[in-house]
Amino acid sequence: MIIGHIGVRKGSKGVPGKNFRPICGKPLIDWSLDQLFASPMIDAVVVSTDDEQIYAHALARGALPIGLRPAHLATDTAGKWGVWQHALAAAVQITGPATAFVDLDCTSPLRLPEDIENALILFAEAQPDMVMSCCEARKNPYFNLVEPDATGALHLSKPLPGGVVARQQAPVVYEHAASTYVVAPDYLRRAGGLWEGRVIPYLMPPERCVDIDSPFDFTLVEFLMRQRLEEQAHV
Repeated sequence: MIIGHIGVRKGSKGVPGKNFRPICGKPLIDWSLDQLFASPMIDAVVVSTDDEQIYAHALARGALPIGLRPAHLATDTAGKWGVWQHALAAAVQITGPATAFVDLDCTSPLRLPEDIENALILFAEAQPDMVMSCCEARKNPYFNLVEPDATGALHLSKPLPGGVVARQQAPVVYEHAASTYVVAPDYLRRAGGLWEGRVIPYLMPPERCVDIDSPFDFTLVEFLMRQRLEEQAHV
């Protein structure tokens, strides 16, 4: 039993109502919901939300009836991990034991269906505690990320002996791309956060990892989605 999950809060300071805001012809959440329902590898879908409209929409689409999320998981400071734990516990009461918990971030709709499939294949083959979507970092703390000291002077974030004079010499660094996760249910139950176990990357190109946190991000994602749809229409 593989459970697909999407977590969406009602509130959003950066882009109010973004999770249900229309983008390229349908609500933002539906781009991820459609991928979960269409995936032959996902057995059940659950949406964790404190928004009654989104919850009703998810139920109408076929999501499991787990109720609205508890108030303590609907605040600005509520972490992803607690939301996942609650959603898993509520889902397995309906489905029975799960072998994997797949989370798609609603605000990162540019993933492709094969990203879900490939992340699940990696999870099955490598058997980590979690697979996390990542992309190669555009900036590197060993080369061109800097921090101010107490005087305001800048210094390299992670200097190496001898220094790094070219990006190619720097250790590989990934960005944590909030897009696609596969988590072992037992790990999700026992751990207190993302990094307590063996977490491995599922690498995606950066153009599929854009996360909507601001009005500019929304405009950028909409542009990229329209471009993709136009390309598909001409195939």
